[in-house]
Amino acid sequence: MCGGGLRHWVLLASLRRDCVGLCPAPTVPDTVGLVSPVAEGSTARSSETLPAATDGRSTRWDDHRAARRVELVHAARRAVHKVGPEISMDEIAARAKTSKSIVYRYFVDKPGLQLAVGEAVVAQMRDALREAARTATTPREALRSMVSVYLEMIEHSPNVYYFVTRTAPGLPFLDSMTEIVSVPFAQEMQADATDAAAWGSGAVGFVRGSGEWWLEHRDTPGAPSREELTDRVTAWLWGGPVGVLAKDRPSP
Repeated sequence: MCGGGLRHWVLLASLRRDCVGLCPAPTVPDTVGLVSPVAEGSTARSSETLPAATDGRSTRWDDHRAARRVELVHAARRAVHKVGPEISMDEIAARAKTSKSIVYRYFVDKPGLQLAVGEAVVAQMRDALREAARTATTPREALRSMVSVYLEMIEHSPNVYYFVTRTAPGLPFLDSMTEIVSVPFAQEMQADATDAAAWGSGAVGFVRGSGEWWLEHRDTPGAPSREELTDRVTAWLWGGPVGVLAKDRPSP
């Protein structure tokens, strides 16, 4: 090595020694708080804030899945309404403009989809029943409104009704309906929980049986209209179990 080259090498080595501990180590822009440590007091995000970002993304994904699930329930309900309760998952997926594998990703199987559609119907009926009970001026009027809401639902879409009640998933639907009608009944008639539950179950079964009979015979000569059936069922329920409980209730 020539003298000039040796002097140049010695100078570089000296500069490197002097810079150690004085010159900051080079860094790259830290966008995730993981590439380089963040100094105390820095406003940059640290690795401790990463879970929050992850939680945010997870929340957005959960919201997306929930919204998509609602869309599929509505699409399935429309498909069942048009095609019938025996519709296949392939046809539901086609009418929802998606694949069957996507539908299964959200509902696992057909009973799961039936249950979800039933929950949507129950939610809609619960709102209608609450409004009916709120606007009724007498307990009997409230009872008639409940019967009317149920019969109106099955008349509007018997296909959807049978889709959510004719198989095992229909049991939660009927249980929910029993709970819905039992609560206002207990409040209006001052009945205890046991009487209210028994009456609610019996009333739903009675209305269900009468309604399904009517669906099969409504076009035959002499069959009552929905309004006429509503009046008859209300009278039977009011004069039967309601009347018995009213008589058994002690006078104030």
